[in-house]
Amino acid sequence: MSGVLSASLGGSPAQRFECSRAGCREAADSAILWRNPKIHDPERRKTWLACGEHLETLREFLAARDFPLEVRPVSDLETKADEA
Repeated sequence: MSGVLSASLGGSPAQRFECSRAGCREAADSAILWRNPKIHDPERRKTWLACGEHLETLREFLAARDFPLEVRPVSDLETKADEA
């Protein structure tokens, strides 16, 4: 059981990750971890989420600026959050 119903019954709501592309509300299946080396320390990472349709658009936007980036499945983020 997930969402509002489970929360109202005392369960924890399932987390749904949405695409970071402006105006997109689709579920994200990829995470783009990136940083701007001019302002971020090497260990700092920002995260943009992407649905299948917008992954390349967001990745290319960051790559065109020579920002270091890494693409991972959103499930990697869920695993890390569960471990914390």
